[in-house]
Amino acid sequence: MGDFDFLVGTWDVTNRRLTKRHVGSDDWDEFPGTTVAHSFFDGAGSFDEIRFPTPGFSGSTVRIRDASTGLWSIYWMNSTRGVLELPPVVGRFVDGVGTFYADDSDEGRPVRCRFIWSGITPTSCRWEQAFSTDGERTWETNWIMEFARTR
Repeated sequence: MGDFDFLVGTWDVTNRRLTKRHVGSDDWDEFPGTTVAHSFFDGAGSFDEIRFPTPGFSGSTVRIRDASTGLWSIYWMNSTRGVLELPPVVGRFVDGVGTFYADDSDEGRPVRCRFIWSGITPTSCRWEQAFSTDGERTWETNWIMEFARTR
């Protein structure tokens, strides 16, 4: 069984995304989404597509596990840009929480990016994205997704 097998299926997703990053804002945009996720390579790979009807775009994620290290690489694609976003975030699950990191840029500034998967049950889970601009001393969470399995 793969680490992301919990995600296989269809989910309703409640999104909260900061309207402005890196300015100390507490103004969140909230919008719905629907995700359909699949597993491949006997659980060593995962793919999902998420549709955001209100903002009017879709995204897809591909996750692949390195058999020699046990690390997952997570790649994002956005329908408005039409490219595979690089670099991937890389990490693993420990005690039921998945934590993944990458050095990236946001609005032209270098950031450390962190994804966390947590609160995993058969019917719910949580994903969040945060950026650090000070070498991981502080983090600003800028996107939270609360997943509820579709009945």
